[in-house]
Parts: sequence; C-alpha cells; structure tokens
Amino acid sequence: MDKPPVFTPEEVARFRAELAARRVPGAHEPGRWSVSPLNRRTDVVGALPPTVRLRDATLRSVETLPGVVASAEAKESFLRRLVRSEVPEVVTAGLGGRGDAALKGEVDLVKGENARCRVVCPLMRSADDIDRAAAAGYDAVQVWVQAFGETSLLYQPTAYARSWRGEEWRTDGTPRDRAAVLARAARLVSYARERGLDVVVPLLMVSYATEESHAEAVTALAAAGAGELTLFDGPGGMSPEGYAHLVGLTRALAPAVEVGLHPHNAFGLAVGCAVAAVRAGATVVELSVNGYCGGPGNADLAATALAFEALYGVRTGIRTEHLTELARAGEELTGYHTAWNHPVTGSHAFCWGGLDFITQETDVDPLLHNCLEPSLVGNTRRVPFTPDSGPYTLADKLTAHGVALDPARLDVVLDAARTLMAREGRLLTDEELAALAEEMG
Repeated sequence: MDKPPVFTPEEVARFRAELAARRVPGAHEPGRWSVSPLNRRTDVVGALPPTVRLRDATLRSVETLPGVVASAEAKESFLRRLVRSEVPEVVTAGLGGRGDAALKGEVDLVKGENARCRVVCPLMRSADDIDRAAAAGYDAVQVWVQAFGETSLLYQPTAYARSWRGEEWRTDGTPRDRAAVLARAARLVSYARERGLDVVVPLLMVSYATEESHAEAVTALAAAGAGELTLFDGPGGMSPEGYAHLVGLTRALAPAVEVGLHPHNAFGLAVGCAVAAVRAGATVVELSVNGYCGGPGNADLAATALAFEALYGVRTGIRTEHLTELARAGEELTGYHTAWNHPVTGSHAFCWGGLDFITQETDVDPLLHNCLEPSLVGNTRRVPFTPDSGPYTLADKLTAHGVALDPARLDVVLDAARTLMAREGRLLTDEELAALAEEMG
C-alpha cells in the first residue's frame, strides 16, 4: 500500500546525518546498539577492563525457589541451552541427593557442549565432598564461608534434623568463634587444592562484614590457597559503592587472588553492583538466568551481559542471540515467568506502543527508541495496534498481512477499528484488523 510521504528524502537524509553526528563508534554499532557516548568516556564512568567473566548459577539457584520440582531431564535440557550460549562458567546444583554417576554425567554434558566451559561444584562441607567433586571431573569447587563467628551455627546443616530427633549435633570440632570458622574453611580450601581443584570461596553475607572481619577472612583464605574470593550478599544490603569498597580492600590484601561477586537484587541494583565491583577490580560476576534465586533474586544474566557489552564495551563472550530463548527455557524449567517488560528478554521489552511516530521512526533509524537491536538478543520488536494508532501504523499492519486497500478507505477502517476496540474493551489482533479491512474494503 502506498502511504503518503510525511518527509521528503532530503529531510530523512538530514535526520540521519544529525543522528550520526551525535554518535560515536563503539557506543553506536549499527544493527546492535546505540547508547550514550558518555558511557564510553573514562572521565565520566571511570576505567573498566576489556572483559569480564560471567558465572551462571541458575541450576543451584533454582533449588531455592519454592515449588520448583524439575525433572533431571528438564535440568539437562536447560543446561545444554545454557552452555550453548557460551557462558564461560557454570555452577551446578550441589551434591545432595545425587549419585556419583549423575555428577559425572553433568560434567561430561557441559564439556561435550563446550570444553572451555568451567564447571564449578558448590557447597563443599567436608573432605568427602571434595573427593566426590574431584572424581566427577569438576574444574573448581566452592567452599562457602559464613560471615560470623558463633552465629554461623545458624547455618549448620545437620543441626535442625538432629535436634528434632533429640540428638546432640555439637561436637568438639564445632566452631564457636570467628577464628574457628575460618580455620575450618581454610582446611577445606587447602585440601581441595591438594586434589588439584581450583577453589572459589564465597564470603557470605558481606553486608554484615566490617573492614576488620573482612581483612581477617581474606588473609586467612588467600593463605590457604583460594583462587577467588567471591563477595556474596544474600540479604542484598550492599550498595554499588559498598561493593566497590570491599573489592578494593580485597585486592589490596590479596593482589594475587581474583575477586568476584554474587549480588542480590533487593533494591533493583544488582546489575549496578556488578558494574561498580568490576570497575573496582572484580573479574567475575555470579548471576542467573532471569535472576532466579530465593528472595529478591540475583543479577539477571541477560541484563548484566548487555549492560557490560553495550553500555560500557566490556566483552563477556556470551552469544547474546541465545539470551531470549534461554530466558524462556528458564521459565519452562521453573514455572516462574518474568515480567512483560523484563530488561532485554521481556516479551514487550522492545514495544513502545503503536503511535505513528513510534512505528514510522524505524524507517529513519531502528535504534532511535530502542537502544538495543532486538535480534541481537534473540528478541523481537512488537508493535500493537492501539486506540492511539494512526493510519500509518494501520497501513503497515495491513501490508504485512497482504491486504491491498485503497488509501482512501483506510480512514474508514481506522474509525471502525477504534469503535470496535472501545466497544469490546480490548485491542485487536493483526489478524482481526486484516479481516476487518477485507470486510470493509
């Protein structure tokens, strides 16, 4: 259908020239993204590294989601999709309730899809746990360390079941103070290193850490052989600035040890915490698909990856075109669905409605109202027909459905469509618009 032109070719050329003058390479990559050039200036945002490593912990995190009972087959299918996105590291579920064959099979699956993907086993509580992880072929293990001294007994895994049975769970080796907690963790770290495993040490609940308690933990665990110290904040009480401060302190105390973080999203700042920590020297961000975890959730894989890639030019190695498919796979696995406007992968993340200036601006430049190209992340641009839509949007809808309509009749169809939507209290589908136009044309 021929639409009356709104702008002359000369005007459109001048529009595009004006846009080009506002953009700089890197911040603008045609067909990928267009963000503010300010994001790439070190005098504005500070210095960031060229790359960052993302570690996906979805399979462990979904264990904390109420009501999720996924089969082994469903988890295997999800894991294949996850690894195919070329996420560089994966944290699996823990050892509990799983046999040695299942553990080895999971590691073999990851390595079969991507031999470079590093596989990490969480929740090491004993030398036997470490032996099982080593036998299964894991690359690394996580030795979790609580933030407290005697209060860490709240998280003693056997305390509750044994107490319920009237049994004593305390032993001579039960840690009663901070020094004992750290000494126990250090022994596990050293043993894992002897078994040839890389050791990642999550320092839990760092929002309760003081500079003194943090320094004590960093010094002890680095000396034991930890390859990475990961700042976990389950309560989500750390600000971006607080994370940056702890990262800087950790690096000063243990310059040979990598620093990572596992932020929670209590204030919607998990991605911001990740960026601030990486700017301060962290090299690893632990996160999950759709931000899955208990409580407020983790940093979202897709939003974090694109924040680094598009806003700051920090490469993640993620195959971003897989991200929306992976988000949908996460929904299938858990039954937990993301918001329609969830960043990057939401069903309407690239929908600005159906106003004529919104729908027609894409002819001038598709990155005017969307800073990301939807196909970059495997998503789609959605254009609903709404009561505010005009003749240009309707003409595009009809043309897409192969409906040839005299432009003189289009206003009649437009009025009829608006009347029908008002009467039924809903939007019309594209198919209904096409049927209405054919009926009235």
